[in-house]
Amino acid sequence: MSAPPFGDFAASYTGRDAAAVRKRIEAMEHLLEGLFVIPGINRRVGLDVILDLIPVGGDAVGAAMGAWMVWEARNLGMSKAQMARMFGNVGVDFVLGLIPFVGAIPDFFFRSNTRNLKIIKRHLDKHHPSTVVLEGR
Repeated sequence: MSAPPFGDFAASYTGRDAAAVRKRIEAMEHLLEGLFVIPGINRRVGLDVILDLIPVGGDAVGAAMGAWMVWEARNLGMSKAQMARMFGNVGVDFVLGLIPFVGAIPDFFFRSNTRNLKIIKRHLDKHHPSTVVLEGR
């Protein structure tokens, strides 16, 4: 039998193991916070800032995507205190984004999903050291 299309790729992103969770949350953080670079200032922005330009609905979608990262943290067995901090980051991002059009400005500087990714990575590095990925720069 031949291997299924996207077999290794799909298996590495769909599992419940810590390595698959790490890949999913890193991909979500990149989507929300670092899709492209603004020329001239070399600042990365993503879907989260773009969604803030859509009043209320865009903020709700961004908050739901941020909450998904917290749900993944729950699947890793993170503490309630860590998850509360992460929900606080998502909540601050949501409330700041409720200001129509101007709400994109604080979101440009307060990157809740990047903060949450750091919290999750700290947990993964401590409790699942085999998932650590070394990146050269």
